[in-house]
Amino acid sequence: MFGPVTQSSAILGTLEIDRRAGVPLQTQLYRGLREAILQGRLASGLRLPATRVLARELDVARNTVVAVFEQLVDEGYLVARIGAGTVVASIRPETLLHARPAPSRAATTAPPRLSRRGLALASIRRASPGATSGRAFQVGLPALDAFPTETWARLLARRARTPTRSVLGYDYASGHPGLRGAIAAYLGAARGVSCRPEQVIVVAGAQAGLDLACRLLLDPGDAAWIEEPGYLGARGALLAASARLVPVPVDPDGIDVACGAARAPDARLVYTSPSHQLPTGATMSLPRRMALLAWAERAQAWVLEDDYDSEYRYGGRPIAAMQGIDGAGRVIYVGTFSKTMFAALRVGYLVVPPALVEPFGVAMRHTGHSAPVVIQAALGDFIADGHYTAHVRRMRVLYEGRQARLVRAARRHLGGLAKVAPADAGMHLVAALPGGSDDVDVTARAAAAGVVVRPLSTHYLGRPERTGLLLGYAGTPEREIDRGVEALAAVLRASKGSRA
Repeated sequence: MFGPVTQSSAILGTLEIDRRAGVPLQTQLYRGLREAILQGRLASGLRLPATRVLARELDVARNTVVAVFEQLVDEGYLVARIGAGTVVASIRPETLLHARPAPSRAATTAPPRLSRRGLALASIRRASPGATSGRAFQVGLPALDAFPTETWARLLARRARTPTRSVLGYDYASGHPGLRGAIAAYLGAARGVSCRPEQVIVVAGAQAGLDLACRLLLDPGDAAWIEEPGYLGARGALLAASARLVPVPVDPDGIDVACGAARAPDARLVYTSPSHQLPTGATMSLPRRMALLAWAERAQAWVLEDDYDSEYRYGGRPIAAMQGIDGAGRVIYVGTFSKTMFAALRVGYLVVPPALVEPFGVAMRHTGHSAPVVIQAALGDFIADGHYTAHVRRMRVLYEGRQARLVRAARRHLGGLAKVAPADAGMHLVAALPGGSDDVDVTARAAAAGVVVRPLSTHYLGRPERTGLLLGYAGTPEREIDRGVEALAAVLRASKGSRA
């Protein structure tokens, strides 16, 4: 039952209408009434003024008040009673407690409670801010201006217009058959990977693949080698699996297997990027690859081979994948289309040993790591029709030219400030800074100057042995490369002066 109906004019003292706020009057009135009801300033059973009266008092159109009343009635805050007007609905005090407006950012003092894994994941922060495409020197961004968007749009539209029943259902947990077959054929020809289509597991990006593999293959507390310095995404996937991270140094021949075996002989998994190590750019030598595979077989450990940008090698043919020489079935190969096509595609893949095909396929139905199947189908067409190989070939030429331009610009403007050497592969270079430089501080200064770089020191799990800046050139147009280097030189000079 409603209480006594009195003081109908009390509502006027609870509302504030600001015609200069840039917020529609109807929105202001709705929010004001709703908040007053939730906070109890308008008591249950209170009869509101007639819409005509309230409109006159607030100097707003009657239709505005009518629309607000109708919305609040629909949402249950008000009740329209024939012959008795509109009254505040009966809302119990415990309901009000759960329906209070969200506190402001300033009012929130206690941080949310996270799990130990959550705290570890949340602590992995990239020092470089997000950036729009085309700005120097975002790492890992391909040349979006050179992607064949019309061809891709045509293939995607074709698949979207005539989808099969299976594409619209749950039939392809491990990936669309056309895409799995296309990936297997491509990897065999281009990367020396030995696999059948059923060994290909399509996931929503390489990060999803790393996360899935770590969760399936590791128990909490299991030791896992990780390259030092190494990829932050791999660190996150291992922490999410509650693994015990063991940093293993990287030298010009790749991850130091002897050091890893000494530090954690009981490790269950090794993460490595042998074809083009991130961030140093080292290529793992054949003796080191054989040593790692031999150790993994003896230790019954798994090797996660991240082959994120191996298509871009400018001195000879791409180095064959380590998976192709794995005779013991210990390597899980990780690939992505984010570096060859565009990041928003969010399609990656794993190539798992035959013994892992069934468990990975079952897990895919429960983890939410699947990529949209219509996109998978179109991507399979893109590869099978030859567009993918042709695009990669064009980008290899384009990126080689952009790297050369970056090196020339660095020699002109960064002498004595940073050392940038050319590389045989990849999409980024490392600008080595003088000893004592704070690359995190330089990154922040560069961002203020409109240049996006990434500090090398953040890729170390332990104490950084050296500092530097990662400069992505693949997605940076030529003129922006020159402008970015000049701006970075000014930042480095200012930073050097502040240390003097």
